[in-house]
Amino acid sequence: MTTYTLHVPDEVDPGEPEALDRATLVPDAFVWPAFWFSALWFFWHRLWLAGLIVLAAEIVVWAAGLALGLSPAAGFLVALLLSWLIGLEASSLRRWTYARTGRPIRDAVTASDIREAEVKIVARWLREEGARLGSPPTRPVTPASLRADSPALGLFPEAQSPR
Repeated sequence: MTTYTLHVPDEVDPGEPEALDRATLVPDAFVWPAFWFSALWFFWHRLWLAGLIVLAAEIVVWAAGLALGLSPAAGFLVALLLSWLIGLEASSLRRWTYARTGRPIRDAVTASDIREAEVKIVARWLREEGARLGSPPTRPVTPASLRADSPALGLFPEAQSPR
């Protein structure tokens, strides 16, 4: 199961259905395209500052490898480890960029895929709209056959002394 975070602009009211059109879901998982394409992935997602930071880190690591005279195998291993780190932290950098630009985390759900996460987010978001409009919250109804006839309030009615 993956955790997905919902990012919506600050000016949006909770529960506003039209706000979900501008919302972004970010999975908290390893990002393979960021591993393979690193800075290009950030630029593709319009994460300019994070992309520049990643590009600068790659250039510094490359220059340090040349300055230290690393063998090609060692240089490849260092580049591979840097790409692995970028793949691990890509979602965090994406969330950081959204929070910095006025789209903080508004909600988080756990789901097996992006579609299930969207369904859960829409259900929660619209439930907030109903609460904001003043409709009473829905409660689960307990069938009469399951209700206890004892006057006890709690989980252990047998702990009361018999009358």
